[in-house]
Amino acid sequence: MKLTYTLEQINAAAMQSIKSSNNRKIWSFEGEMGAGKTTIIKAICHTLGVIDEVSSPTFSLVNEYKTKDGKTIYHFDFYRIKNIEEVYDIGYEDYFFSGNICLIEWPEKIKELLKEEDVYKIKIEKVGDDGREATFL
Repeated sequence: MKLTYTLEQINAAAMQSIKSSNNRKIWSFEGEMGAGKTTIIKAICHTLGVIDEVSSPTFSLVNEYKTKDGKTIYHFDFYRIKNIEEVYDIGYEDYFFSGNICLIEWPEKIKELLKEEDVYKIKIEKVGDDGREATFL
């Protein structure tokens, strides 16, 4: 499924993302630098009731957010990893197999860890000056 949206429509896009997830727990976000991966993740987290500030975990690799109802959401950014060992070092299994939603930016950096998982894939592309197109797989 594809959805085109602007920044003004991002909350509706976030809601559609959630509806299309089929309750999968590992979500991957693909797109070039500046495509809007973190922006849609912020909107998704807001829609899911996150009470913490949502920001890209570029240097920490993972951020943990709490929702109003006490659930945990993990947000990963693997852009800066140099090798897969860094992901093992943070104990990725504890996160991925926790039963909590894991939102992953730059999943192509860890594709071998995701190949056996039921990953909800979202590809973000720029469309025109201020639009984005999300493809949900």
